[in-house]
Amino acid sequence: MANYTINDHFASKEPVVRALYEKLLSLLNQFGPIIEEPKKTSIHLVRKSALAGVETRKTYLLLTIKSDHQVTSPRIVASDQPSANRFHFKVRIESLDDLDDELKSWLREAYSISG
Repeated sequence: MANYTINDHFASKEPVVRALYEKLLSLLNQFGPIIEEPKKTSIHLVRKSALAGVETRKTYLLLTIKSDHQVTSPRIVASDQPSANRFHFKVRIESLDDLDDELKSWLREAYSISG
């Protein structure tokens, strides 16, 4: 089984991608501890269960956030409902401005239901 590292996800990406990721982590750490679990195609951010997943792209992050209800916003680029009480939605993070109060509220909610 291959082992993946956090740094693997940032190879050949623009420096802004790592900066966005570090800011995302600092936001999440305001709620409490999280664990980073690098996978083949993403980095899972975990409390007791995964609350978000980060896919790195050349110039941005694609962030999947867990929810216990449907979330609607023009910022959401994709969503699904994997089970009766679980929803996932994806948000594109291209600049530090995207890490705003709305995103922070979604992450706080995801953190609270992942404990």
